[in-house]
Order: sequence, then structure tokens, then C-alpha cells
Amino acid sequence: MPLLEETTLPQDHPPTLPVVIIGNGPSGICLSYLLSGYKPYFDSATVHPNTILYRKLQESKQLPITEQDLEYLSEGLEGRSRNPVAVLFDTLLHPNADFGYEFPSVLQWRRDKQQHIPHLVLGRATPGGAWHAMEGSMLTISLGIWMELPGVNYRDLTSGKRRDVTNDRATPEEISSYYRNYVKLKGLQKNFVDNTYVTSVQKLCRGNEGESVENGHPAEGDGRMGDGLNGGLEENRGECVNGGGGAALWEVRGYQQVQNDTHVPFSLFAENVVLATGASDAPVRLGVEGEDLPFVFHSISDLGLAVSQRKLDMNSDPVLIVGAGLSAADAVLCACNSNIRVLHVFRKGTDDPDLIFKQLPKTLYPEYHKVYNMMCSQTYNNVAPSSAPNRPQSVSIASSVCAKMCPKPQLATGNMVGNDSVGLFPDYTSFSDHCVVSFQSDMKCLLQGNNSLKAFKISMALVLIGTNPNLFFLKGQGQCLGQDPTKPISCKQNPIDTDPYTFECSKEPGLFAMGPLVGDNFVRFLKGGALGIASCLLKRLKSKGKLISNGGNNFI
Repeated sequence: MPLLEETTLPQDHPPTLPVVIIGNGPSGICLSYLLSGYKPYFDSATVHPNTILYRKLQESKQLPITEQDLEYLSEGLEGRSRNPVAVLFDTLLHPNADFGYEFPSVLQWRRDKQQHIPHLVLGRATPGGAWHAMEGSMLTISLGIWMELPGVNYRDLTSGKRRDVTNDRATPEEISSYYRNYVKLKGLQKNFVDNTYVTSVQKLCRGNEGESVENGHPAEGDGRMGDGLNGGLEENRGECVNGGGGAALWEVRGYQQVQNDTHVPFSLFAENVVLATGASDAPVRLGVEGEDLPFVFHSISDLGLAVSQRKLDMNSDPVLIVGAGLSAADAVLCACNSNIRVLHVFRKGTDDPDLIFKQLPKTLYPEYHKVYNMMCSQTYNNVAPSSAPNRPQSVSIASSVCAKMCPKPQLATGNMVGNDSVGLFPDYTSFSDHCVVSFQSDMKCLLQGNNSLKAFKISMALVLIGTNPNLFFLKGQGQCLGQDPTKPISCKQNPIDTDPYTFECSKEPGLFAMGPLVGDNFVRFLKGGALGIASCLLKRLKSKGKLISNGGNNFI
């Protein structure tokens, strides 16, 4: 991706904003909603099933949730997120959802335009983030209603096309359309700048005599900060919202892609920056010999492309799929739908309690349980790959790209749930407790397991063992922000270290993170980050007398 030239500036004095949000997926959209004056109040006409939380909500029902003590409200709540505010917001929006209930939200939304905080949301595409790249007939892991954002009922925007409880999940096309329409319905368009690529985020401070200071050191040959703050911008614009010393600001630089692929550079100053970039930018690698060979891939879309171009068929050498998560399962289904032989390799044992399949109900996720059943029963030691020509057709939904390029699968039926052996693919073989040792240039892979080495000729390899965020625009890829600063940022293994109630980075005041970057990988829970950040910023700005007028943004 082209980077902005360091000497290129579109204007003499870049504007300063209270907040810049990097990422326009559901995290960024939800935060923009809360920063635009929409405030959640407890609806006194409702009763929350958690009696302790219900009592707490009644104590300050005249105040919006964003002005209350989130730590007090979150105390004692349990849920499937490590972040207490995420659990709080989820139980307010979907009470007792984990018990299978569909109770109405206990929140009532009101808009106070005088509580609007000017901000920009920068995204590489239209609002919705990565969901626009996941079109096709795959289904979301979460139920459709869990994908909705505050204030707009998901089902109201899907034309009543909900199916039955077995299939009450959404397609990416439905979700991306919902997010796109949500921004319009809530009047948030003025906050969003599409087709923008952030290339640099730096912390800048104004010194005592107006000099520029970058990350605590004078920035050589750069007098922009001193001249700009003292000459062209409003008084006190350089003061940090967080009240810290040194009047630190963040400089956000990048470019916007316009017609004919022209890149228009921009530069902004922000008092606060929110990282809402998600986690799908950089695939995790095995780090073994031969991983860069041309037949080794790290995206399921490459399998779909090979199938659509007829580079693979039932007579090809098998496809090696590495991983035991849902992406690997999607690849297995895509290959099996196309009558392609599969060797499925994963390090865990099939009885490992951490396998994702053990956390998914069969009635809602029959296609993934079919894969899991094959992982358990069609192991290398028990069954050899078959070349039988009459293989059963898939009963599942493959991944997004593969769903467009592979033969259209059929939805799973109830028979599969009752009899796990129905409709399995004989040309599938699993290698549990195995790992890849190397890939060889003669299209062979070497596997190790049970103190033995095995070599197989393959047609292609798909390494699908997860993804990591790409924070290239931060110094050192933002590694210093992690819970373990000696390791790269990883959404599962090493998320960004933040305050549990404000989502402000522990090591960088004025820098916030939300969503997968702090371990919340599901839309259902990443909304809690928006609540925590909005509450924090509203309280700080209010204490400084800087709560904002109603007006549009015109910064890029």
C-alpha cells in the first residue's frame, strides 16, 4: 500500500478534532452513534431479570447510563466476554440471552444534540468494515439479532426474512446492508470518511516554547506543531482531553482514494484516537520451512479461486487444510462440496475442551458439527481417503468467498443432528495431534504426530490458524501497547492492555482500543467498548466545559 510522503501536507494547519476513530466496522459505527448525542436511559417500564442490576438501574434512572458508574453497574455480572462493560451493555440490550431467552432491551434511547462530540470515522470502504468483503451464502456464527447495533432493530431492516430457530443466523450480505443503512437512518454520514487509509499515527506534544515534541523527544526539522497551535487553531485546542501534562495531541496521517485511484493525502490532529480496526488484516503463519512456496496459501478465498478456475477437481492430489477453527471448517466444507480430497491437520486432540465446535449448539450449527464429527471419526489411523465417485452432497454453508465460487450447498437437515454419521465425506481424512514440519518444492508436505513423520503429495495447502491485527501505522506495530509488550499484538493471546471501564490504553493516555483488539471478537460484545469510551469522553469533556455544539464535520 502506498504511503504518504513525509513532506506532503494538504494544508498549512491541519484541523484538530476531539476524537478520530480508525475503522468503520460495527465498533466504529456504534461509537459514532454514542458520540453523536444518542444517550441510553433505563426504561422504567421494563424489568430486568437480574434483580441486583435492576435495583441499581432504578437508583439513577434519571441519568443516562453513560453518566453513571459503569464499574458499579458491572459488578457481579457474568458473561462470555472478559470485559465487564461489554457484559453490562450486552445484558442491557439482550437480557439473559445466554439462557436462550429473547427479552426486549431495557434501554430507551434519547438524543441530545448538545451532547454531540465532533469526530471522524476513517474506513477503507463504506461503513460496515470487513463485512462488505464477506458476501455469499455463509451464515454468521452469532444470531442475526446479536449483530444489531443500538436503536435499530435488525429484523426491521431484513424484510422479515427470518427463518426458523435452526437457521436464525444472518448472511454477510444482510449484515453489511444493515450496517450501511444504520448509518443513514441515524444520520451519522457526516462523521464517516470512506476509502481512507491511515499510514501514520504519532503522539505529538507542544513544548514550553512552542516546539514540536514527538513521543517525548523534539521532532527535528518540524515546526508545524508550535506554529499551528499558537497561530491558526482555537485557544486550548492543544490541551489533552485526558487532562495530562504536556498538552499532547495525536497526528493522524494518510490518504483518501478517490476516482481513478488518485490518492489525496490528509493530516489531522486529534485529542483522542480510537483504534477500531478489527483483527482480520494479517494471517497467522506457521513459521515452517517452505511456507512461502507458491502452493501454500493463508486465505480461504484462494481455495475458492482455484475451484472456480478449475485448477482442482476430484482427480487432483488432496488439499491440505491446517487449523481447527471455523475458517478451517469452512475450507473443509468448500472442498468437499467440490468433490476435492481433503487432508485436515490440527495440533489439538478431538477431545480438547477448547475446540470451538464444543461451544456451538448442534441445532444452530449443524454444518460445523458435521465437520467435527468427521474430525473425530475419519482419522488417519481409522480410515483411508476414498475415491468413491458417488459422494454425498454437502449439507452446509461454506465460507463467504468459497460460497460464491464453489457449488451451492444445501442447508443441513434435522437428520444430521439426530444421526451424526449421515452424509459424511469419504474423501476427508483428519490428522489430530499433528503439526506441519515443512513444505517441499515437489508439492509434498511433511507432518509429525505420534512420534512419526508422514509425507504426502498435495495440490495446495491452506494455513488457516487465525489472523492478527495489522497496526503498521503505529510505532513498532503497537507492540508496546499489549498486555505483554515483548510480544506482538494478538487478539487472543496478547490483546491491547486497556482500562476495563474506559478502554483507554494503559500506557498511552488519549489512545483507546475496542473490539477484537481488546479481545471482543463478537459484535454482541464489542458494543461495550463504545459504551465505555463514550462514557469516558463525555465525562471528561463535560468537566472541562467542552461539551459540544450541534454541527457537521468538514475536515477532509
